[in-house]
This record gives sequence, C-alpha cells and structure tokens, in this order.
Amino acid sequence: MASVMKTLLLNPPSFKNFDGGASSRWPATREIASYWYPVWLSYPAGMLPGSRLLDAPPHGITPEQTVEIARGYDFVVLFTSTVGFSNDVALARMMKQARADLKIAFVGPHVQIKPDCLVNNPEIDFIVTGEFDHAVVEFAEGKPLDKIAGAGYRHNGGIHLNSPRPSMQTEDLDRLPFATEVFKRDLVIENYNVPFLLHPYVAFYTSRGCPALCTFCLWPQTLSGHAWRVRSADNVAEEVRQALKLFPQAKEFFFDDDTFNIRKDRVLELSKKFKPLGFRWSCTARCHSDYETLKAMADAGARLFIVGFESGDPQILRNIKKGATLEMARAFTKNCKKVGIAIHGDFIVGLPGETEETIQRTFDFARELDTETIQVSIAHAYPGTELHDHLVRNGYLTDRPLSDAQGHQLPHIEYPGLDRAKMMAAVNRFYDSYYFRPRVVWRIVRKALWDAHERKRLHQEAVEYLRLRSERRIYARKGSPTKPVMANDGP
Repeated sequence: MASVMKTLLLNPPSFKNFDGGASSRWPATREIASYWYPVWLSYPAGMLPGSRLLDAPPHGITPEQTVEIARGYDFVVLFTSTVGFSNDVALARMMKQARADLKIAFVGPHVQIKPDCLVNNPEIDFIVTGEFDHAVVEFAEGKPLDKIAGAGYRHNGGIHLNSPRPSMQTEDLDRLPFATEVFKRDLVIENYNVPFLLHPYVAFYTSRGCPALCTFCLWPQTLSGHAWRVRSADNVAEEVRQALKLFPQAKEFFFDDDTFNIRKDRVLELSKKFKPLGFRWSCTARCHSDYETLKAMADAGARLFIVGFESGDPQILRNIKKGATLEMARAFTKNCKKVGIAIHGDFIVGLPGETEETIQRTFDFARELDTETIQVSIAHAYPGTELHDHLVRNGYLTDRPLSDAQGHQLPHIEYPGLDRAKMMAAVNRFYDSYYFRPRVVWRIVRKALWDAHERKRLHQEAVEYLRLRSERRIYARKGSPTKPVMANDGP
C-alpha cells in the first residue's frame, strides 16, 4: 500500500475578519469579529497521520504564510464558500505555483452547488459533494478518484461526478475521531470569539443534518442534509469529559449542531449524561421544547440557546416553512426565562412577503419576547437554497454581488414597495429600538461590572458596533453598495 499523503486541512485566509465556510453556516466578514470552529475539517484531520488543521482567519495567518506552509504538504483540502470562492481559487493558484505537484481538493456547499467550477479552474484537482470526511481520507491513502464516492473531477474534456456517498449514521459518527482532540493539537481556543458566548469557548457537533425545511438555511439543503443523524449519548459525553481535561480554561461548550433539541428523548438522555460533569454549555435550538425538557437542560448546565425566530408575522413564517408559530415562540421564551436559560434571538428582515408593516410586527414581537440578546439580518439568498430559487423565479433577486470587496454581505433582494435602502434602514431602527432601552443596556453592562475580561470585550464590541451603526445610516440614506450588512448565525 502506498504511503499516506501528508495532508493540510485548510480553512483559508480570505478577507479581514472573514468567518469562512468551514466554521460558519453564513460565511461573511463580521462586524464584531466572530469565529466559529472548523469542525467539519477536524474529522479527516484526526484520521490522517501527519496531517494539520490550519484555520487561518482566527490565527491571523496570511495568504503568503499559507502558501509557505502548504509547500510542506502533498495534499490540501480547502473548505470554500460562495463569498470567498474567487479568493480561494487565487490562493490555490499561488500554492500550485509554489509546488507544482501539490494536489488540491475543494469541499463545501459552493462546489456541491456549482461543480462546473472545475471547468475554468485548473487549480482545483477535484471536489467532493456532501459529507467529505472519508472521501478525502481515501484519496490521501491512494484510492483512485474514479473509485471515491462523492468525488467530482475533469474527465475527457468534461466533468465527471461519481455516485453520491451514503450519509453517515450513528455507528459511523461514533467511529469518527473527536474534533476536540484535533483542536488541542492544532488550534488556539482563545482565538475563537462569539459575542454572546463565554470566552474562551469550545464547539463541536453531537449530530448532523436538520429535518426542518427553512427555505433560507444553507447547510441542510447542501452539506449536512435534512436527514437527522446523531452520535450516541455515551460518545458525546465521552468527548465532553475528555475536552474538559484538554481545555480547563474553557468557560463554555457550544453544541453547534444544525439544531440540537430536535427530539425530546435524546435531549433528556444527553442532559442526564451532562449533569454529573458540572459544566456550562449552550446550543442551537428550535422553539418547540416543552418546560420539562428545558428544566432538564438547565439542571444539566445549559446557559444559552441560539434561536431563529426570524419574523413576527405568521404568514412570513409559513412562507419560509419555519415549522414554528408565534405562540410556540412565546411559550418557549417564557419557559426559558422560568428555568434560567438565556436566549440569543435571530431575526431576518426581507424574507418573502415582507412589507413595512410586517417589519413593524417583527420589531414589536422581538421587544415582546425580550431575549437576552438579538441579531438582525438582511435576508440573504445563497445559491442552493429554496429561498434563492423562489426569488429568482419571482424576479426579486437583484444582480448585486453577494458581498463587497471586504467580504461583508450586501443586500441583494428587493420587493415592490420595499427596496434595499428601506430594509437597511429597518435594521438600524430594529437595533436602536431594541438595545437602546435602559433595562437592556443594564442587562448587558451588569455582567461586565465585576469581570475585567468581559468588560474589555464589551468595550471593544461596543466600539465596533457603533462604528457599523454609523456606516449603516449612511447606507440607508445613500444606498451605497459598498457598506456592510449584518450576517445571520441562527439555526
């Protein structure tokens, strides 16, 4: 058997503060620097001896440094994104110029949606669609491309896509290496920051896929799929137990599943395993868990949920196939407050059916829920989503680029009577009306009063936000196409 290729698993440098595809479901340059862990890349990194997981953005590694590092490897697996694709191709070209025999695979939703990217980009040797963990490992171990399920490559002047690889199930997921072992080996956890999570934090997955049908959500429609597959509770608890020893400085663990709380019996089982370990954790969540489930999670250390409420208008929720109602959201939020779990609520302006009246309903609904923190996004339609197809069919998607030259997402949707400038102005008003209330200001500031670390972080984030707020006001008045908009991180 041939020796295993020395492999670099790469989340590439791109724009300043760009939270790219391997670590974010919504790749963009963040207004307040935020970095999610490159969990997807960690699994093949853990399976390949001599490999390295290089997460360039949070570690401040430049394209030139990346090229130099790649010289020492035989094979690079690069997780690309729609926003960063052009930059990633340019980086691949530089790597090939530095080492002509280097093999480069691109993975991630963008190449799954647009496999024809192989035609005009000879720097890419092959792509992998869907779950790529074993495909790239098989290539590194010497398996021919035409025998690797899920691989796509140039062939006879065209493109050949091999048959898709079956999705991994519980027994397969339990056999994967622990992501946190690779984090300990290759990453610095203090470099990862998300404003509403405790710092430093550590994140990994307990499941893959999401059965919800939200039309705007990219990963379940591309990379992870709608089939919900779980790791066993024992396997998850074992990774937590080990990670608590590997990262004694971590203040919180974050379960970055597409949606963590899909099934009550599993949540209760995990909570029972977590409780004796005595650690704080947060997760993504939908607003359907009952009081009993939430109480069990709180008793097991749950601190915060990221919840995509999206809109305060019932018809818009139906339009995007949210599978949740306003009453469900109200009951869920009320019960979270009862058990002491905070919520980071995500809302979106500009979904199908949006008007100035529905935006006002969402304003009012957000203030009614009064969650710990919120995030407000302009609707963004990534290729590969049902939302994108709907907007194209109805002529609501403009020819504006997805992002500016710095990687900030740009508004690219317009409806009759609701243009991009009005939506941007609505985002400004939304934040102002929510956060500039005395009780909310006090709720945020009081946490930092006795914690110097949190005080410093809060100050930095406030400065960045106020600068962005000023830029947004200019955008709303002039419609400048170069100013950033908020990115959405919700489930």
